[in-house]
Amino acid sequence: MANEHRPADGPDPRNPGDGRPPKACGILPDTILGDDVALVAENMERILSSPSYRLAQEDPALLTRVEMRGVRMLLELGKPELAFLADNIHSTVIVFGGTQIVERTAAERRLSEARRAAASAPHDARLLREIERSTRLLEFSRYYDAAREFARLVSIDNQCDADRNFVVVTGGGPGIMEAANRGAFDVGCKSIGLNIRLPFEQQPNPFITPELCFQFKYFAMRKFHFILRAAGVVLFPGGFGTLDEMFETLTLRQTQRMQPVPIILFGREYWDNVIDFRFLAEVGVIADHHLDLFSYAETPEEAWKQILDFHARPRPGTAS
Repeated sequence: MANEHRPADGPDPRNPGDGRPPKACGILPDTILGDDVALVAENMERILSSPSYRLAQEDPALLTRVEMRGVRMLLELGKPELAFLADNIHSTVIVFGGTQIVERTAAERRLSEARRAAASAPHDARLLREIERSTRLLEFSRYYDAAREFARLVSIDNQCDADRNFVVVTGGGPGIMEAANRGAFDVGCKSIGLNIRLPFEQQPNPFITPELCFQFKYFAMRKFHFILRAAGVVLFPGGFGTLDEMFETLTLRQTQRMQPVPIILFGREYWDNVIDFRFLAEVGVIADHHLDLFSYAETPEEAWKQILDFHARPRPGTAS
């Protein structure tokens, strides 16, 4: 019977003649499989349990594939956007700063632990260096207090109505970010945390408004949400991450790829030691007027006033 299904002018698929095993499709079963009730029922179970039959949005294996990166990025774009719209958040104030700058009691505890460790090995240069670092970070705890107070000032004045403006947004982590979220929390106001999944463990700080805390996989999408509604950017002392965020914002303003916003560097002594902006202009790699893209502040009140004054000024092309 099988020979009757062989193509009239082709080779017998069961015997290719070149030593290869026969193709499975060339061998017909002895029975008609579609009439086997048990086999059909088993196949139906396999259909219903197959990942291919799941709705796409309910298939985690699909969503984590490399080829689905664009879909994941689109989800990271849309999820926070829907939440901000639902909460009537029209504008935000970004607070950037270092994760290692903690409140005074925590900084004192870290210094005490460093001294205790060094006492057991007084000639260990690494432990002595940790005392120096912890001493400086204890001094920097004043920036934690300032970020907390700044967020209080911003939040308490702008969340009385259904429409919310100048909502504090941070990266959602510890240090200065925690201080800013905590300041809004202090006065019963909402704040946003845009956390990022990192190779090492990082939990969001406990002061973020729960429905406004998001976890991102992609830095690009996280940065997009930082900038999209920004009405002001305040940068407290920090490390590589803070510097990256500062230069990203300055570049977007320099190239006019984002809305005009005040960019405020908090603590001029720190920033003057980290970056010689004037030198960049003197050697010609930036224009002199690019130095006007940012300003400095020394107190929470001064930083907040700069933001208010900036938005009180008539913008070019608008009626005064």
